[in-house]
Amino acid sequence: MISMYDGHNRKINYLRVSVTDRCNFRCVYCMPTQGVNMLRHEEILTYEELLRIIRVVSHHGVSKIRLTGGEPLVRRGIIDFIRNIADLKTITDISLTTNGSLLATMATKLKAAGLTRVNISLDTIDPDQFQNITRGGDVNETIRGMEAALTAGLIPVKLNVVLTNIITERDLAYFVDLVHREPISIRFIEYMPIGESQLAAGPSIEEIKAMINAFGRGTLKPTLDIRGNGPAKYFYLPQAKGSFGFITPISDHFCGVCNRIRLTADGKFKPCLLSNQEIDVKAALRDGASDNDIVELFYNTIADKPQGHTLTNAGGETKFFRKMSQIGG
Repeated sequence: MISMYDGHNRKINYLRVSVTDRCNFRCVYCMPTQGVNMLRHEEILTYEELLRIIRVVSHHGVSKIRLTGGEPLVRRGIIDFIRNIADLKTITDISLTTNGSLLATMATKLKAAGLTRVNISLDTIDPDQFQNITRGGDVNETIRGMEAALTAGLIPVKLNVVLTNIITERDLAYFVDLVHREPISIRFIEYMPIGESQLAAGPSIEEIKAMINAFGRGTLKPTLDIRGNGPAKYFYLPQAKGSFGFITPISDHFCGVCNRIRLTADGKFKPCLLSNQEIDVKAALRDGASDNDIVELFYNTIADKPQGHTLTNAGGETKFFRKMSQIGG
């Protein structure tokens, strides 16, 4: 395998693959009230096209794949697709980001197919607030999905919690109890002001840490024993089976260690989530591209990877032409 480095000496070994722009939720920070125009069937990469891209880039540094959406579990054939990725033998880590609502019936089959682990979005356990921010979701379905993932052995299960103004002490109490009971990692993520949501930023990372310490279940301690593919800094509580992670894209951005490239459902390589830069691989595929042609587009994407995002730059605000649900977060 060839190791790939970008122009800022970051080793690129991770591809996030959006398999669909569709979702059974309508989360307020993923899409505007009026929704977004869904891609037509023929605009989305087929599983055969996706698998070919993954196979090619796996011989050029990529060893880790994360499947995203939309909601990846709403696409038919996803379990067979995961099995086909695993059968390549060149991908050592296959993970999936999900809202968890369909996991209860799928977790065991996903594990058997070769899925390594899951990240589940869960911003609050309050049923009404959850329904409001997802525009119709049932928090109990997500919790049952989380429990099924734990039972199936998709370890470590990671919960992604975006820190908005709806988070409460009740939510934190639930999360603190959960890490004591289960081998789960709860990751708090700073709210990124890139959508059209009515939500606002919630507590800071430091405020969340102080609130966790105030529950009297011990004091958070940093650990280097937990390593992931992403930017989280991990902490543990004494006697807890799980851990807490903290992700700071705004206050202390992690662009300097970013190791990923994105592939959108409609076939665009993106060097950065928070950028409008894209390279069209689908057009090349459907015009008869060779494997070497795909490699060249992948190289070009890595070469275009910016040093960092512009959200915290004075006068550097970016107007994004895609919503989060169309990128694969």
